[in-house]
Amino acid sequence: MVFFSSWCCSFLRKNAQVDAGIYLLHWRSKLVVSDVDGTITKSDVLGQFMPWIGRDWSQAGVTPLFSAIKDNGYKLIFLSSRAITQSSSTRKFLTDLEQNGVKLPDGPIVISPDGIFPSLYREVVRRLPQEFKIACLQEIRSLFPRDCNPFYAGFGNRDTDVITYLEVGIPKDRIFTINPKGELIASTAVNVKCYLSLHKLVNEMFPGICE
Repeated sequence: MVFFSSWCCSFLRKNAQVDAGIYLLHWRSKLVVSDVDGTITKSDVLGQFMPWIGRDWSQAGVTPLFSAIKDNGYKLIFLSSRAITQSSSTRKFLTDLEQNGVKLPDGPIVISPDGIFPSLYREVVRRLPQEFKIACLQEIRSLFPRDCNPFYAGFGNRDTDVITYLEVGIPKDRIFTINPKGELIASTAVNVKCYLSLHKLVNEMFPGICE
């Protein structure tokens, strides 16, 4: 992983700093994709605004669960339909989020390249956030060998997230949907009711792997 900054001129600011990161993954890496709003946060809209006023609006148990998944050898990717103008605030939220002394694992944060109004139009008016997400994940998959699907599991909060993950080949029994009450829905024989209960079964659902 390499972080870098680039300085450029813009219409509104003489000098603007753009921060980004480059992640190098092994071709055998197994990726776990997570939506942000409503999945890491409790809801789509309030999840974007509550951190601004110092309120914790995160789903209980999300950081210990994702940290345990990472410790078992998986790579986390955070995928959001938020606009590109929200990249800094999104990165800061994910980096700063901490529960019981445990933070989210580091991983690529992929958000929409569109501005805030096109993003809102796609998300709120057309209700097709999966258009961006499917295209984005397909682009990531194209970086890996054709006979290798790097996507192991997916976390989301909407039917559109399920559509997205199925479209890129994630098995239905490894797609987890959570609601604002923190109740987890999974098409699996294993009984998991929330992130905390899934954490107890992390070694069964996400068995350790070695690169």
